Amino acid sequence: MSQAASITIGSKIRVSRVRDRIPQNLVNLLKEDSSGTVTDFRTVDGKGIGVVVELSNGSTCWFFEDEIVPA
Repeated sequence: MSQAASITIGSKIRVSRVRDRIPQNLVNLLKEDSSGTVTDFRTVDGKGIGVVVELSNGSTCWFFEDEIVPA
């Protein structure tokens, strides 16, 4: 069973890693506070699940399911 199956909208998570290059301001935000709240899901690559997360500054960003862990 995938980790995303245990994560639902409203779950508190922590971003544990990031696979792709991201903007420096997002890097700085995640270094300061890597926690957030799941607000939605999206299909990525036609088969994977992406998790949309509201971060501490109120912005949203999506992450692959293997980039987050429950908080």
